[in-house]
Amino acid sequence: MVAKGQKYALVTGAASGMGRAYARALAAKGYGVVAVDCSADALQRLHDELTASDVSCVAICLDLAHPKAAEEVLRRVEEQVCMIEVLICNAGVLAFGGFAALTQARVEQVMALHMTTHTKLVHALGAQMCCRGCGYVLWVSSTTAWLPYPSIALYAATKRYIKTLSEALHDEWAHCGVAVTVVLPGAVDTPFYHLDAGLRSRLLWWGVLLSPEEVTRRALRALFRGRKRVIPGWAAKLMVLMGRMTPSWVIRRVVRLKRVERLLS
Repeated sequence: MVAKGQKYALVTGAASGMGRAYARALAAKGYGVVAVDCSADALQRLHDELTASDVSCVAICLDLAHPKAAEEVLRRVEEQVCMIEVLICNAGVLAFGGFAALTQARVEQVMALHMTTHTKLVHALGAQMCCRGCGYVLWVSSTTAWLPYPSIALYAATKRYIKTLSEALHDEWAHCGVAVTVVLPGAVDTPFYHLDAGLRSRLLWWGVLLSPEEVTRRALRALFRGRKRVIPGWAAKLMVLMGRMTPSWVIRRVVRLKRVERLLS
């Protein structure tokens, strides 16, 4: 269902976790939603939920790590005659383990998903926003962008790329009326963390772990206020501070610990 003249928000990785929270929050703000995800069943559930609430929703089931993924998303958007006012670059994947131990396919997947596809989307849709003189781009990075992290080196490096490009575009496009914000969350309560219910509850209560809805609320508030970056929660801010202060010799000593060596092998 596509509403004529409706303003839309495009959300990548929309079917679960933070992406689902972004889709719901933006629908509540009156936007139609273009939801992109590779999980067909979860995407259909989101589509059904939004349309049942009279929200215009376009569901695009697609692997965003595919070399032509951005072009396909843009083609579908053009076909549906959707004006994208908000772009949420949320989709991501973690590559855990020593860099040399990663498969070539995994390396290509992380780089395509975090950098290539989203960069193409921001380039194309951001140019349209600049021409209209209005638009919002939110890019999801991570607290790991502040420090090279052995065991997630590629993940951290690509999240650093996101942070750097987003902050540059914030200044570059400000005069065009386009807001660009990068959110750098720490631990978020998603299925990635395999925690028992008791520990999960305590971490949420302490604020060490944030719910997707809380991260989304803070990120969108920063976006619509035109802020350059947002680091949600005290634990994430502490991680950034520690990351910026930790010298390389400390990291090298940690890497030489037997338990860490086993993780990297």
